[in-house]
Amino acid sequence: MSKVYDWLDERLEITPFVDDATGKFIPPHVNIFYCLGGITLVCFLIQFATGFAMTFYYRPTVAEAFESVNYIMTQVNFGWLLRSIHRWSASMMVLMMILHTFRVYLTGGFKKPRELTWVTGVILAVLTVSFGVTGYSLPWDQVGYWAVKIVSGVPSAIPVVGDLLVQLIRGGEAVGQATLTRFYSLHTFVLPWLIAVFMTMHFLMIRRQGISGPL
Repeated sequence: MSKVYDWLDERLEITPFVDDATGKFIPPHVNIFYCLGGITLVCFLIQFATGFAMTFYYRPTVAEAFESVNYIMTQVNFGWLLRSIHRWSASMMVLMMILHTFRVYLTGGFKKPRELTWVTGVILAVLTVSFGVTGYSLPWDQVGYWAVKIVSGVPSAIPVVGDLLVQLIRGGEAVGQATLTRFYSLHTFVLPWLIAVFMTMHFLMIRRQGISGPL
């Protein structure tokens, strides 16, 4: 293994990156509560892996969505386990994100010079909630359908552009196939890319600025 590493290091100069990644100073005040952001990341990776596996069987149509989810749960080998892990890790991700946000706020981690880190964290929180909203609808059962109908109707309270936003979200006047297609696209393509970009920015800034000190 060392020969392979030496061969790659000679050509790609890996050692400086490895030394930087493994040699960062950890302040003595850091405890388990400073790991909540990392746990949120682990939950996201679990979400990504299990969600990707389910896309092989899920069919994003109003006529087949519910049956495809039922097929995953009853017919696919370990499909019930994949979906259960996906659902529980989603709940865990939201919980860890909330606790992480409280920890950062209570310890003053949003103050200068870490304002931009806080902003990217807030954006990540919004994206995490958006994951939950869009994923909740995908089974297209009674709960998912009415949840979409209620959530997509909320922007109608906004003056002037409210009705336009509702039509944009739903893909028309009523909740239907266009709505499910848009929510599926958001959940499986748009949101993962956005959260990956902002997570990268978030961690790079933390890496650059270091972990905030105690109050």
